[in-house]
Amino acid sequence: MVKIDWLILIFYFVVVSVYGYWIYTRKKQKEVSSADFFIAEGTLSWWAIGASLIASNISAEQMTGMSGSGFQLGLAISSYEWMSALTLIIVAVFFMPVYLKNKIFTMPQFLNQRYNSKVAIIMAVFWLLLYIVVNLLSILYLGAVAISGISGLDFTLSVFLLAIFSIFIALGGMKVVGYTSAIQVFFLVISGFIALFISLKMIGGTEGISAGFHILKTEASDHFHMIFKKDNPNYIDLPGLSVLLGGMWIANLNYWGCNQYITQRALGASLPVARKGILFAAFLKMLMPFIIVVPGIAMFYLNSHNMIDASLINSTNAEGVTITESNKAYPALLTLLPSGIKGVTIAAFAATVVASLAAKVNSISTIFTLDIYKKIFNKEASESKLVSIGKITIVISTAIGILLTLGLGDTLMGEGKQGFQYIQEYTGFVSPGIFAMFLLGFFWKKTTSNAALFAMIGGFILSVILKFIPSLIDLQPLYHVGLAVTNSKGLFEIPFLDRMAIVFVLCLIGMYIISIIEYRKGVKPNGLEIDASMFKTSTGFAVGSLIIIGLLMALYTMFW
Repeated sequence: MVKIDWLILIFYFVVVSVYGYWIYTRKKQKEVSSADFFIAEGTLSWWAIGASLIASNISAEQMTGMSGSGFQLGLAISSYEWMSALTLIIVAVFFMPVYLKNKIFTMPQFLNQRYNSKVAIIMAVFWLLLYIVVNLLSILYLGAVAISGISGLDFTLSVFLLAIFSIFIALGGMKVVGYTSAIQVFFLVISGFIALFISLKMIGGTEGISAGFHILKTEASDHFHMIFKKDNPNYIDLPGLSVLLGGMWIANLNYWGCNQYITQRALGASLPVARKGILFAAFLKMLMPFIIVVPGIAMFYLNSHNMIDASLINSTNAEGVTITESNKAYPALLTLLPSGIKGVTIAAFAATVVASLAAKVNSISTIFTLDIYKKIFNKEASESKLVSIGKITIVISTAIGILLTLGLGDTLMGEGKQGFQYIQEYTGFVSPGIFAMFLLGFFWKKTTSNAALFAMIGGFILSVILKFIPSLIDLQPLYHVGLAVTNSKGLFEIPFLDRMAIVFVLCLIGMYIISIIEYRKGVKPNGLEIDASMFKTSTGFAVGSLIIIGLLMALYTMFW
């Protein structure tokens, strides 16, 4: 980076900081309530909700991790983005009305209201561990890898800078997080298309970007298949039709519909505003593969054809073996941008990482304060006390995230590992049980609390068993029915998306059996207020949804 890039980076963060502080001081005219601080009740517009959803989602694990997966796997990793667009529509139609009708502010609150306090507390602890150990660690690590690789700053310093700035944003509450995210998403999309243009121009040369895309699609054709066949070496990550009919649905519906980190953006709005914001996020989702995955594929082409400095992506480990670091694909691409443009792009990337970190620690703070501190330690806490505890939690959780990143980051996501796939797989240990618990909790009134506990704890145990069973039992018979492939150690392993689908079905069966037995014994579960009219949508929302479905069908037909 040269002087102009540093000046742009500093200017960008000053503008975002001033804007965030202005929003914060506007709401300081009255005493800030816990509802205002944690979910910005009634103050976020639809475009701020949509932008905040994307800024919270598209962070280092997406820009760095998914671009790296594009480098290694190809366009197929885009299923997480394009299927998310359809998932968001389902969440807007069926999930948000239930939350808003029953005045749900946090996911543990839903579990407490639908099941009991035991289920809510256990799940709150689960979520805190997941958010800190998996999400905070991965966002900080991958973000710092990118910033360090681009700017030349020390990795540890990059971790601290990202963490400190995210604390500054998060301490302003959800309203500040939401509105500053809108700026960051705008620049993210613009800078992403600039990076796409530059990478395709390098491939196409004087013939332009359309020629570059044609060359890329022709000469890296193995990177342009959305659905892998069983003999594909990457099948274990994206097992064929499971991305359309199996575990991908569980991963997406759990993430977008049962995740405090995401749903929190819309929980303070009215249903029409929330739906508009979520539909806006769905349209933005359709763009993401073009500014994240395709540049990753372009870097694969440039690296394999020796058109860039090999040291940008390849490294040598302690044993002298050359390793291709897919997580470095996106940072390497940014180093190729011209001065000035590089500064804007890096600023947008860094700001998005900060936005995601701020949103994550805000969610951690919300769950701990409202669902653990208030319910266990201080049931009579005042509004100002809750806000204070929330701010302290933001600082402490960020500090823990820093320590985990510096201590475990390289072990979990270094030496060629795909950061994005790390997040998906380890989140997948709990998502099948959580989604089963929410789904039946929404739509089957006979579901009991013990059934929910089975899904929560039993689902996790089943996931762990299926993950490690290949080292104990030969799963080759499952290969012949398409449920197992060989892993890097030569053992037959069930792909993690298929594991999620299996565990989800087992959780549903177990919950059904437990609930029926208890219901016949006279147990009366807590139902939610639901009626069919809640799920009706406006004409505009229906038209927008049909457009997205049509685009998805066209894309999967084109790149099958």
